[in-house]
Amino acid sequence: MHLLIVEDDRTIAENLYEYLEARGHQCDYADSIASASALLARTAFDALVLDRNLPDGDGLALARRLRTEGRATPILVLTARDTLEDKLLGFEAGGDDYLVKPFALQELEVRLLALARRSANRPAGPLLQYGALRFNAATQELRLHDRLLALPPKALRLVAELLAQPERLFSRRELEIAVWGHEQDSSDNLRSVLHTLRRGLGDDAHIEVVNVHGIGYKLVSR
Repeated sequence: MHLLIVEDDRTIAENLYEYLEARGHQCDYADSIASASALLARTAFDALVLDRNLPDGDGLALARRLRTEGRATPILVLTARDTLEDKLLGFEAGGDDYLVKPFALQELEVRLLALARRSANRPAGPLLQYGALRFNAATQELRLHDRLLALPPKALRLVAELLAQPERLFSRRELEIAVWGHEQDSSDNLRSVLHTLRRGLGDDAHIEVVNVHGIGYKLVSR
């Protein structure tokens, strides 16, 4: 496997690098979101080992961005944060597996191999579609009846999350994490993005985002 290790702790990174290389894997290393992004822009990796506490932010922000862009590269979140809430956040952000420090190198490799096997069986293509609404994650283009809808990035992140599982009920928290990477202090922020999306879809789309009062939102046809 060709792996990207995103870890700012030099000792942990070196241990990972040396062990995985000795096991026959090719490894690259990044100590920040910025350096990882530069490597990901020019290289296709079989999997990522992703720390959360990085100098330029939470590693989950990188996971969310990759998923928004339609990148299906398996992500193993490796962190000292061990609460259930942290683990749920890791999976909601797009992580495929979550391993808490301290950890056994052998277990980490086995988990990466399992992720790579599952990834090989995933259907290719970043296209999300529901009725006449189609979103291409690679080009960040949203089309309705083949008409390009000009929407800002936050509205595109929102519709991508909803289109991934149409008719599924999403909580406010889930959608806020998908759009901003974390919960918002005010529900008005999400309402504003929803308003932008609804306005873009228009009244004749036969597809709408409905609010299930007190529970959440879902994309439905009408």
